[in-house]
Amino acid sequence: MTPEAILFDCDGVLVDSEGLTCDLLIEELGRHGLPLTRHQLEADYIGGTIETVASRARAAGATLSDSWVADFYHRMYAMLAAGTPLVPGVLHILDALDAAFVPYAVGSNGTPEKMQITLGQHGLIPRFRAVLSGQAIGKPKPAPDLYLLAALSCHANPANCVVIEDSPTGAEAALAARIPCLGFAPLGPDAPPARQMATLGIPLFHAMADLPALLNL
Repeated sequence: MTPEAILFDCDGVLVDSEGLTCDLLIEELGRHGLPLTRHQLEADYIGGTIETVASRARAAGATLSDSWVADFYHRMYAMLAAGTPLVPGVLHILDALDAAFVPYAVGSNGTPEKMQITLGQHGLIPRFRAVLSGQAIGKPKPAPDLYLLAALSCHANPANCVVIEDSPTGAEAALAARIPCLGFAPLGPDAPPARQMATLGIPLFHAMADLPALLNL
């Protein structure tokens, strides 16, 4: 059956910001004594907040100042504002959902400012029933609250919604909320986030063009 509502993660699902942010994190953490490969970063740091990245990095030996998180946000916002592309196929998905009268919302661990920059530069924010930040509500993923609130914003039963995620942390939030989840894995099934989502039992898909059929649109 067609879901009552679709609940999207933002970074890496709607906007192609993950690569840009990962490159910046690798540069920043390397400058502060923690050299990481992209594989290590994706496996151990991606999916939470910048605050959790900082905490884990310090535990692993990075020498980060008290102002590092704020400084990183400043650099990241400037980088994303310079141009953040949409994930290919996203506009087609939103158009298909509109045509089927299926509401949709965003639930992200990113800050409201970040989503205003990334989604806002494409004029997409008004299309969503809600654009929600786990940091703003004080319950970031993997807590279930964000996706439960997103379902509520669509006036939908959570059990009849579908979450679209690209990280195991987000998938854990969907599972905790008892909302079905599909895992977006554009880099293939062997990428660390894809393998971790598969371990959680999350069905994977690899291109947005595959999503309409999966949602029965």
